[in-house]
Amino acid sequence: MRIAALELTTVSVPYTHRENSSQVNRDGVTDVVVRIVTDDGSVGWGESCSGANVESVYEALRAFEPLLLGRNPWNREALWHDCYRRGIWNFREPTFNFAWAGVDMALWDLCGKAAGQPIYNLLGGLRRTRVSYFWYLPTGDLSVLEEECRRGVAAGFEIFYIKTGIDIEREVEALRIIRQAIGPDRKIRIDANEAWSVAEAARNLRRLDQYGVDFAEQPVPADPVENMIELKQKTDVLLAANEGLWRVADAWEVITRRACDVLCFSPYWVGSIGHFHRLSCVAALQGMRVCKHTHGELGIAAAAGQQVLLTLPRIVEGHQQTATMMADDILTEPIPIARQPHWGVPSPPGLGIEVDPDKLARYHENYRRIGQYRPYRIENLASEDPAWRSARPPS
Repeated sequence: MRIAALELTTVSVPYTHRENSSQVNRDGVTDVVVRIVTDDGSVGWGESCSGANVESVYEALRAFEPLLLGRNPWNREALWHDCYRRGIWNFREPTFNFAWAGVDMALWDLCGKAAGQPIYNLLGGLRRTRVSYFWYLPTGDLSVLEEECRRGVAAGFEIFYIKTGIDIEREVEALRIIRQAIGPDRKIRIDANEAWSVAEAARNLRRLDQYGVDFAEQPVPADPVENMIELKQKTDVLLAANEGLWRVADAWEVITRRACDVLCFSPYWVGSIGHFHRLSCVAALQGMRVCKHTHGELGIAAAAGQQVLLTLPRIVEGHQQTATMMADDILTEPIPIARQPHWGVPSPPGLGIEVDPDKLARYHENYRRIGQYRPYRIENLASEDPAWRSARPPS
């Protein structure tokens, strides 16, 4: 079995509503779908995260092509090394990781299908038979927050996640509303996206924790890592590292310096399922747990994450998902967490998913028409220059 073709399709799939935080304002997911075909006609699917600019990720994938064609898809680590080192993508590691993750998923999918086994069996087998995911609450409009909580409770969700770091007074009120709506036993999780200084974080976490915070994701800037280490000494709230895990070396430093209680990252942060699995096992040795992160993802990346989570030694309840926010997907069948909080054990070989060619074409055409779903809105920029902002068309 040899790699015969690398086919790339950029798609834009909308959300049902805008995702807002102190860092992003986004209306959907734009990613590159990777299809690897072998000389015997086998097909593997992957998904490369777009990050800030999907065209740069697409071009990185194109740069990998001459290093992949004719190669044995079982030799994933050798293929990674040649593209990363010999292709000198080590000089642009975050872009490489976002792009390579899609190739890596497709290689795993191919090999799982060739072996007649789901990916979790190739990773050492099951540690559990079910993984739970969170309910992603909207920010901004407090008037709809109670109803959104009730919807999540009715759907069976136990972990409720909301962005913070914009307006602490509104956020304290938001957590009061959430706690009242979901009751005393369900968990609240917050994410400030590096918005606070260490002192601000310590003060704000004390206020928010009166309503019970399961853990706080990246309350302070990730660089330098001492920010999180200092904050750990000043708060009883459990801390999750997220930004700052862009490279294998970054994740290693956070783990070995015990800079958090939870690592919130994914295969496309560190570039491959193998790196994600190995680092997660090392984190478990340090007494940490793992929460699978999402930048917003389609069903392919979600399925890859589920395969790995089934095998890891120490994970949280309530992993990240945007499936409940997606207006559609590109798969033939919706993934379970599009409508419920739990995902069990997939039985088909490989990633356990199939791509719908009609939907792939439809959302590629949407990308051609509207471009990438940008992470920002013009109206939220240039606070120092209102004239510039008002002169530009609204986003």
